[in-house]
Amino acid sequence: MNNEKDFDKSPALPIRAELLMKLLDETDHGITLAEREGDDTILLYVNHAFEQMTGYTADECLYSDCRFLQNGDRDQDAVNKINAAISNKEAVRVKLRNYRKDGSLFWNDLSITPYFDKVEGVMYYIGIQRDVTERTDLKQQLRDARAQIEELERQLKALG
Repeated sequence: MNNEKDFDKSPALPIRAELLMKLLDETDHGITLAEREGDDTILLYVNHAFEQMTGYTADECLYSDCRFLQNGDRDQDAVNKINAAISNKEAVRVKLRNYRKDGSLFWNDLSITPYFDKVEGVMYYIGIQRDVTERTDLKQQLRDARAQIEELERQLKALG
């Protein structure tokens, strides 16, 4: 006798689109959905946290290539990692420089996960963003302070 149960992979409760949208808009992480069109990655959905983080409204950025967030600052290792992952249809997590609508820089901890919709035959990319500017700035300040301490220690040794 087989005691293993066959579990259905569908959720226990059907999730209404309205409830799912509410869930996505209540998180404090930016969430996006995009698809590839040629060399462009076109935004199809952005949640409220993404709008707050970037300063762009959904109307301003939907159906645009998401690279507008780099504001021409595309010579980043993180951008190269993203491009390689998308080409290979792999997940990736990077920290990159992005720019808000007002032009101010923010550090984006970005996770991208590919999803292939078998019904539509389309590859989507789910992005989750966190603004880690404060943490990144504090780490830099700590590195700078350590360098200053090391320099002061060298100067102290030189004085004998």
